[in-house]
Amino acid sequence: MAVIDFNEQLEAANHWMRDGACKGLTHLFFPSAAERPQARERRETAAKDVCASCTVRVDCMVFAREQHEYGFWGGESEDERHAAGFRLIAPIGVRARSAS
Repeated sequence: MAVIDFNEQLEAANHWMRDGACKGLTHLFFPSAAERPQARERRETAAKDVCASCTVRVDCMVFAREQHEYGFWGGESEDERHAAGFRLIAPIGVRARSAS
């Protein structure tokens, strides 16, 4: 029986991640606990600037949309993906209130 290495398959399918301009900048792409709206706006503006020059931005955006990711991916915030019709699997924040 063959052994399937899911980590290897995931890495091969998402090889574009190695080329992301965001490497090492996690703090810009995912909010800290209890982030204030003004801080979120500044963080996402900085993240958008990083994404603007990224060579894999489109791959990143497609991945986030298809995988229902949280955080800032491919130049889009969660709110922007939500507005474009791509829903999070487990809505949080404003979306959680509107989903009920």
